[in-house]
Amino acid sequence: MKQKIAVLGPGSWGTALAQTLAENGHDVRIWGNVPEQITEINTYHTNKHYLPELHLPESIIGFTELAEAVKEVDAVLFVVPTKAIRAVAQELLQHLTTKPVIIHASKGLEQDTHKRISEVIAEEIPEEKRQSIVVLSGPSHAEEVAVHDITTITAASIDQKAATYVQELFMNDYFRIYTNNDVIGVETGAALKNIIAIGAGAIHGLGFGDNAKAAIMTRGLAEISRLGVAMGANPLTFIGLSGVGDLIVTCTSVHSRNWRAGHMLGEGQKLDQILENMGMIVEGVSTTKAAVELAEQLGVEMPITQTIYQVLYQGKDIKQAAKEIMLRDGKMENEFQ
Repeated sequence: MKQKIAVLGPGSWGTALAQTLAENGHDVRIWGNVPEQITEINTYHTNKHYLPELHLPESIIGFTELAEAVKEVDAVLFVVPTKAIRAVAQELLQHLTTKPVIIHASKGLEQDTHKRISEVIAEEIPEEKRQSIVVLSGPSHAEEVAVHDITTITAASIDQKAATYVQELFMNDYFRIYTNNDVIGVETGAALKNIIAIGAGAIHGLGFGDNAKAAIMTRGLAEISRLGVAMGANPLTFIGLSGVGDLIVTCTSVHSRNWRAGHMLGEGQKLDQILENMGMIVEGVSTTKAAVELAEQLGVEMPITQTIYQVLYQGKDIKQAAKEIMLRDGKMENEFQ
């Protein structure tokens, strides 16, 4: 059934998801706050800053006015940076004319509150103004989805009907969706893998090889699982698409801006310079701070995350940090701490 869907955020991932929805026959409108970008989408059907080779379906319409973008929609898809989620949700609430399904495909933890994105949305948009909230997450580079590379991700919600609805919206011969009811695990895996990707990039930038890459990914997954379980997640989620799957794709590809940022750190570049030149949000940087604070609050040991935090926020020498983490006291591999 054809649905009317508003995509909030015309970055690379928002644009790729809008394309998928439009190709599946839905009525898609995309909202952004940069007039030149929206004009480009409507006039040339391109979004060259984010996906320079992509020609968008002409049926996608861009809007700079949120009220117009969400008028009479069946679903709203958030694909804005984590730091903007609360403000955009507050604005959205003022303009809803329907009771839509709320979907989000962003990956992070809110600063200071350490809340997951679905929690932020639920706080700002009450149940009487929306249907269920669904998290769309998993191993997916926008650049590959845009060219119809085979991709599988997860739609997670405590409402199975809503998760199935989102599954049906997106699924086609190159984009496969599985459903999941572990919202905490899916969101936690999505957020924390960006931290480990910074570390994996740094390892590569320092000149280390595949052994080191495997080590940081494996032990990083252990940290993600420990914190996620402490938050109430199902541990099995972390061996699925939103855990090890998303971790692999983010820690091994030049498409990953978190990996690229870490790689440049390993090569000796300064963080401020890296972020200024990236041109896109590096979610793992802010998520590292939130994760360290949350781990301290919950009493969870996360040595890799703590080390990355020291490099990012305390100016610790990255080569010394790598050496020190290798010299930690010996442990059993399956120790939960």
